[in-house]
Amino acid sequence: MIEDKSQSKTNLSELGEFGLIRHLTEHFKITQDSTRKGVGDDAAVIDHASLKTLVTTDLLIEGIHFNLTYMPLKHLGYKAVMVNLSDVYAMNAEATQITVSIAVSNRFPLEALEELYAGIQLACDTYQIDLVGGDTSSSKTGLILSVTALGTSAEKDIVYRDGAKENDLLVVSGDLGAAYLGLQVLERERQVFDVNPNQQPDLDQYTYLIERQLKPEARKDVSKLLKDLKIKPTSMIDISDGLSSEVIHLCKSSALGCNVYEDKLPLDPQVISTSEEFNMDSTVVALNGGEDYELLFTISQNDFNKVKGNPNFSIIGHMTPENEGIHLVTRANQKMELTAQGWDAMLKNDA
Repeated sequence: MIEDKSQSKTNLSELGEFGLIRHLTEHFKITQDSTRKGVGDDAAVIDHASLKTLVTTDLLIEGIHFNLTYMPLKHLGYKAVMVNLSDVYAMNAEATQITVSIAVSNRFPLEALEELYAGIQLACDTYQIDLVGGDTSSSKTGLILSVTALGTSAEKDIVYRDGAKENDLLVVSGDLGAAYLGLQVLERERQVFDVNPNQQPDLDQYTYLIERQLKPEARKDVSKLLKDLKIKPTSMIDISDGLSSEVIHLCKSSALGCNVYEDKLPLDPQVISTSEEFNMDSTVVALNGGEDYELLFTISQNDFNKVKGNPNFSIIGHMTPENEGIHLVTRANQKMELTAQGWDAMLKNDA
């Protein structure tokens, strides 16, 4: 990152832990009726009355999950919230509150954390959720960010991964592969910058891809879209680790097989053209790229006409008996076993 030397920087030690938390969170507003007490006491107080409470958490580590060379801190704060909200929406629930904990090294001044929290606040304001707690600590190696999200739902509306039935249709929201290609573009430009810092990147033709990588949006709208269509999915998961991985998760959880049809995968034109530029197969990118944060779900065949032609959704396959396996059906009508080649936090992956 190119630093502006003209800007003054405030050392975090000048505020102390509690002063830092107070400074970073004082402008957050409470919007949820269920938030009885937010930041400022020993614990938050949440009252979800008769609704079921959903909890999900994610840990983001500098050098593993993000690279600050091209990830602005404001975007990182926003994305960290989206990662968690997406998991709540994948349960067909409403996200209501988050907590944020950070560990930072002494290379980060107060102004850097203000940028991070500006992104978090934008996410809260946009999605109408409350920041109700968290923690700060020091780190020897950079920035570590952990976000926990709370959500609510009536028990009858919650959708799990294990509810799919044979012959159910496999449906995905939005399009696939753009976030991964956005990462490839950013990595390429970083390498160019490392060689020649005076060469400015030209990213105009990749706007959609880069936005999908740096500022993804969680699909809060899908639950309402489905309710308006009078559809309750039989199973659902968000696409964070790649379509192939998530299809396999649904199949294993529901003890089923699946056929995914290559010619039904939703691809943005920019994904197709950029895949060609990088000498990549756009199908492989869509299957294994990850970080799309779209929702993958199954529905009864009786709901086919409700979804058919809907611009928000694509029917990409159907569920089969478990002994038939999990396959991609190619454009040439050949069956290939579908394997998980997306992100695995326990394996070595590029940030």
